[in-house]
Amino acid sequence: MTENVTKPSGLTIGRLARAANVGIETVRYYQERQLLPLSKATNGAFRVYPLELVDRIRFIKRAQELGFSLDEIATFLKLQDGEDRDEIRKVAADRLAQIRNKITDLQHMEQLLAWLVNECEATGRAQPCPIITAFTRDEDESGTVCGH
Repeated sequence: MTENVTKPSGLTIGRLARAANVGIETVRYYQERQLLPLSKATNGAFRVYPLELVDRIRFIKRAQELGFSLDEIATFLKLQDGEDRDEIRKVAADRLAQIRNKITDLQHMEQLLAWLVNECEATGRAQPCPIITAFTRDEDESGTVCGH
């Protein structure tokens, strides 16, 4: 006579982590941050996680790669559960504004560095390197470095 043993439906933490391409500690950290639910132990004392959590973990990782903080991601996840799209749009719009500001700053830095490289080539070795000079002094009265 064979016993009818049911296997737990779901993934162990190790399988969940592998399926989502993260480490077990990442899964635990996300649980600690309340981005993932804590699982309940089954009769065999193994904790099992629903397969849907793989997509949730992938979302969290991708959102982090796009520059969202874990607090912002937590907001997304809470809103997703309640489907408040206006709030999700607001969080995304705020991040978009931050990205645009960063792009503007990077473009300014690019122009400044291009100018400094050109100045360095133009002055040769006869004068101090404009790049070193620019990085070691404060901005001048006009708010620019090296008159640029």
